[in-house]
Amino acid sequence: MGDTVRVHYTGTLDDGTTFDSSSGREPLEFTLGEGMVIPGFEAAIAGMAPGAKRKQRILACDAYGERDEERMVQMPRSELPPDAKVAIGDRVRLQDEMGHIHAARITDLGLETLTLDFNHELAGQALTFEIELVEIG
Repeated sequence: MGDTVRVHYTGTLDDGTTFDSSSGREPLEFTLGEGMVIPGFEAAIAGMAPGAKRKQRILACDAYGERDEERMVQMPRSELPPDAKVAIGDRVRLQDEMGHIHAARITDLGLETLTLDFNHELAGQALTFEIELVEIG
């Protein structure tokens, strides 16, 4: 714990779709134990030496968690600015009364309400990572 690591990675879904990759970029750098990456990704690096490669499937519970239907929220359309143009699938950022910003995706548009999904877009999905440990610092 506490080591700073640099890794190259490619993340895929069970259907083979790539959702993220460091390909063509600098390696991802983070400090172990600081919670900067999902728990399963950090655990996959444990015991690796520089130059080592590993393919690891991470269950949803060790990634972005399971989907939580309580994070689906209906909001009156009247709370949007009058000139707001929104569509299903749009991503929005909303500020709560404490000043925190929360990201959501619009999943339904009614005449008077819209439904927002505050789950992470990868919640409920197992993720597979091909990881190469480039450096431990």
